Amino acid sequence: MRDGPDIARIASLVGDPARANMLMALMDGGALTASELAVEAGVSLPTASSHLSKLMDGGLLALASQGRHRYYSLSGTQIASMLESIMGVAAAVGPRRTRPGPKDETMRVARVCYDHLAGEQAVAMLDGFLARDILVVAGEIVTLGPAGKEFFATAGIDIAALSGRRRPLCRSCLDWSVRRSHLAGALGAAILDHIMDRKWARRLPGSRAVRFTPPGRLAFEGVFLPPR
Repeated sequence: MRDGPDIARIASLVGDPARANMLMALMDGGALTASELAVEAGVSLPTASSHLSKLMDGGLLALASQGRHRYYSLSGTQIASMLESIMGVAAAVGPRRTRPGPKDETMRVARVCYDHLAGEQAVAMLDGFLARDILVVAGEIVTLGPAGKEFFATAGIDIAALSGRRRPLCRSCLDWSVRRSHLAGALGAAILDHIMDRKWARRLPGSRAVRFTPPGRLAFEGVFLPPR
């Protein structure tokens, strides 16, 4: 057996259709009960419990108890990034399907990817940051650029507070719908919080899709996208 990570084990966990549906249901960064995940997977509760046990043993899920209820969530941003990347590969090389409807169009424009913004708006935002030296990229590593501290201070985001956390400040995440990178990490999460706190956009019920209000889109583009 070759040395290194056992990717076959992780692939087998994600590759089961029921488990894949469970994992995708948690891509919004929320937590669901076993019963709710059984519905998402289209399986019985005993079958769902068996799948959840395997995902827990594999380190892909975390479990929290609140009163009589037990809630499952993805175990971290690394798992969400893996799933987003797999979705990108599936979209590129998988079977072709008919073009999705209006709800999926909204998902392509903007959506939540665990705890940060994804979709066309997010990719355009990262492109703009790189073009203006707000962020810089070397290979797969994204770091704060020469103009970064001043830009984010003006935007109302405290880089010093974010830099003191254990998670990376900046990280690229492959966007499955655009098939290019958007911004993840503590900064990506802070920007999504910034958008939601100011009510520039809202989550569509029962979906990861994010819809900007007309004034909110103008505000978002005015702060985070490059001038046209």
